Amino acid sequence: MPLSIYVDMTSRAVLAFLSVFIIARVLENGRTGQLSHYEHLAGITTGVIAGGLVIQNWVSPWPLLLALIIFSVLNYLVRFVSLKSRVARKVLVGEPSLIIQNGKIMEQEMKRLRYNIDELLMQLRNQGVFDIAEVEFAVLEPDGQLSVLLKADKIPVKREDLQVESQYQGISSELIVDGQLIYQNLDQNNLDEAWLINELNKQGIRTPGKVHLAILDAQGKLYVDKSDDELTHDTKVEDDPGG
Repeated sequence: MPLSIYVDMTSRAVLAFLSVFIIARVLENGRTGQLSHYEHLAGITTGVIAGGLVIQNWVSPWPLLLALIIFSVLNYLVRFVSLKSRVARKVLVGEPSLIIQNGKIMEQEMKRLRYNIDELLMQLRNQGVFDIAEVEFAVLEPDGQLSVLLKADKIPVKREDLQVESQYQGISSELIVDGQLIYQNLDQNNLDEAWLINELNKQGIRTPGKVHLAILDAQGKLYVDKSDDELTHDTKVEDDPGG
């Protein structure tokens, strides 16, 4: 093959990559939670157009790039309109639907949504609910997730209900990742490298390069995982093909 073909395919791949990367970064700003069905389809379509930009080498890349930009702009406008208008958001994203009320399944609503009982039971089990009678309300969200509220007598007791004093949990700080010290996290915990090296030495580790991960919790306890774990027993959870 002529060298020009390889150059052309490489330039097309780079152009498609940069285009998709920029579009994804722009569209993901402010995005939270699961994707809606529309967003899934829009993402797939964006990928198809970008893929055509790479493999359809008999067509100039610029019309395909223009199509990709136009589609992305339209997608951005849809996001913008749905953000500003509640009516548009209902049309474009959808509304939550009540599936269970007082332990009773709303069959007509399920038929309207084409949502079957097996999906309902699976999503209930995913939330640790195995008895529909324990459910006060279950709402199917626009992104396909099921939100469940248990009946009052089935809700797990919290520590505050028992008036049991709780200790502040806080958030852990990564001090070493893949052998590299995270100096910013050391500084914000008012620690230095010498302290960390001393703590590693207490665990028989002479250099941070031997550490895969080191995390300091809010109570000051240091968790260390070495890159080369010395396990006395190797536990497997997968099936042995030879067994």
